[in-house]
Amino acid sequence: MARAALPNRLTWQPATVAATRTETGTARTLVLAVAGWTGHVPGQHVDVRLTAPDGYTAYRSYSISSAPAPGLLEVTVQAVTDGEVSPYLVEVAEPGDQLEIRGPLGGWFIRRPGDSRPALLVGGGSGVAPLMSMVRAATNPTRLLYSTRSPSDALFSADLASAEAAGGGRVAVTRVYTRAVPPGWPAAPRRLDADTLARVAWPREADAVAFVCGPTGFVETVADLLVDIGHDPANIRTERFGPTGG
Repeated sequence: MARAALPNRLTWQPATVAATRTETGTARTLVLAVAGWTGHVPGQHVDVRLTAPDGYTAYRSYSISSAPAPGLLEVTVQAVTDGEVSPYLVEVAEPGDQLEIRGPLGGWFIRRPGDSRPALLVGGGSGVAPLMSMVRAATNPTRLLYSTRSPSDALFSADLASAEAAGGGRVAVTRVYTRAVPPGWPAAPRRLDADTLARVAWPREADAVAFVCGPTGFVETVADLLVDIGHDPANIRTERFGPTGG
């Protein structure tokens, strides 16, 4: 019996910018419409490719920040100075523009729908993007610990507040600011430390799964602290990033 051809996630597919949302002064979310897109698993990413008029191409990988949905996905991009791809996506791209994507990609740093364990999500800076997909799709108790330099650097501020308010206690968000805090904030700027992590993390008997995403040093520190407070290393999944061409 003949079968209809299935889209290959490793094949470049055309995508149309359907909408954009400014997140911070240097970051923006792009809503992409993709024919035949059947969704993704929270935590996955896509490659985005741009092609110049002279035929030169460049691509970069971006986490999917939306909940799974057919036909549409969202990527949240932080502009990198002198980058080849991110400045265009953050500063130039507008609805109707065409680009290409490949994916969804990734099978380790994912929150599978059937996983009933509570989740601890720890994000540093733009590393919150794949965790936002997990928050939006959460059906089990989920705690997000989000570290940024200042309130103006924080992504998804309104969306996280809405998710927390609408979650009926299912979603809890804790913020840490390392350089500047909002007016009236009860603590001075500081890095995420063991005390804060221990206060937010699930107790070891909860058998929670942890997802940590951010710059390499941040991820390694948080992963070590989670082990120190009793989390099983097998339940800690990490995704890290360093300097790239942008």
